[in-house]
Amino acid sequence: MSEIKVNQLGNKAPKLKKELKSRHITMISLGGTIGTGLFLASGGAIAQAGPGGALLAYALIGIMVYFLMTSLGEMAAYMPSSGSFSTYATKFVDPALGFALGWNYWYNWAITIAAEISAVSLIMKYWFPDSSSAIWTALFIVIVLTFNLLSVKSYGESEYWFAMIKVVTVIIFIIVSFLMIFGILGGQAPVGFTNFFISDGPFHGGFLATFGIFLAAGFSFQGTELLGITAGETDDPGKNIPKAVKSVFWRILLFYILAIAAIGMLIPFTDERLLSEDIAVSPFTLVFDRLGIAFAASMMNAVILTAMLSAGNSGLYASSRMLWQLAVDGHAPKIFTKLSRRGIPIYALLATLSVGSLAFLASFFGDGVVYMWLLNASGMSGFIAWLGIAYSHYRFRRAFEAQGLDPKLLPYRAKLFPFGPLFAFTVCMIVVIGQNYTAFMGDKVDWYGVFVSYIGIPLFLLLWLGYKIKHKTKVLPLEECDLKVEQ
Repeated sequence: MSEIKVNQLGNKAPKLKKELKSRHITMISLGGTIGTGLFLASGGAIAQAGPGGALLAYALIGIMVYFLMTSLGEMAAYMPSSGSFSTYATKFVDPALGFALGWNYWYNWAITIAAEISAVSLIMKYWFPDSSSAIWTALFIVIVLTFNLLSVKSYGESEYWFAMIKVVTVIIFIIVSFLMIFGILGGQAPVGFTNFFISDGPFHGGFLATFGIFLAAGFSFQGTELLGITAGETDDPGKNIPKAVKSVFWRILLFYILAIAAIGMLIPFTDERLLSEDIAVSPFTLVFDRLGIAFAASMMNAVILTAMLSAGNSGLYASSRMLWQLAVDGHAPKIFTKLSRRGIPIYALLATLSVGSLAFLASFFGDGVVYMWLLNASGMSGFIAWLGIAYSHYRFRRAFEAQGLDPKLLPYRAKLFPFGPLFAFTVCMIVVIGQNYTAFMGDKVDWYGVFVSYIGIPLFLLLWLGYKIKHKTKVLPLEECDLKVEQ
């Protein structure tokens, strides 16, 4: 075979509208990476492992995510689908795996919507401490629903500007920080690497401390896989998806590595304020405050608010598209295949948002407690999705070759295959297994901690094995993998 077969049956399924442009895709994938992991958690990472440990951990995770995105980009550019890695697992590995990955990812983002909207009320209470959580919860549910109901283009535009706010903030932070480091701003002498080597720095706490940050860093990068979901509604996926993928490495380098390096040089890792999750003492706020910006805390609170809103917006988009694709594939009720006149999967959207209404519980049980419940419930799901991406890509390329197709026919080829997906799979598996290693290191095993950390694994296995047993599916031979692309 020298040509790629085209599947002419695809026109029987309902179609989403391809209205996302290159700038939308780039900023959606960019915005998916920037959030509270950078604005708040980066300070704790530096305090726990030192600036050197934090840099090493984030760099290794960044490399893993880069390979994951090149793997996903290769498949998405060739076979764009809103089901993304669920569809790829179904076609290149085993329908049972595709079923489980799809529902796992839908659940992950549906719960994340609830968690982010709960967090929004926490952010708003910075300005309005005596206000009701229910008011802010309802308001932001209406906002994200409106952006998603109008059209996919309106979602793309809203996410573009949400991401732009975060990007500009980080760029300004990095520029200002390095000007302060060299003594050009701030009215102080250059600090250089002085704070890197105080106490037992730059690797505070040794290997285990760095490993602990290694796990936390993985959560910070979740959301980059959104570009795979957007492929089904991109006007030119063969061109736009690779373009977005190629920017992944550089944005990781710029936004995480440079930001953490700047914080580590300006703020001693022994400063206890770095361990606080209060916006008023986030590392970004501390640096801007040191420069003399009186409203630094309010400014960062506003930026974090847009990050929360962006996460909820993207979560609703991604999970509703995944549910729609599951229904198209026969893995969810057919009612979820229904599209509005604007090409929006209306029932999938509403069903997903109904899960987000769990955020209203914050009004009754206390914001912080409910937020942590919801966050812990979905923590493992993103890593499972990443494992699925790496394995599906490895099988995809092997099937491509086994069926006599030339990889040169691919619109975009992932670099360093097969090392890329194998490296990403291995590192991600280490993260999954070591999720809560400290629960096993005390005098007694912390079984509650184990349950909270690893609950996502049995839930995923239940979906996978349940479908496999019921439908008696098997791992597809490479020669039988479905490589036909829809027209």
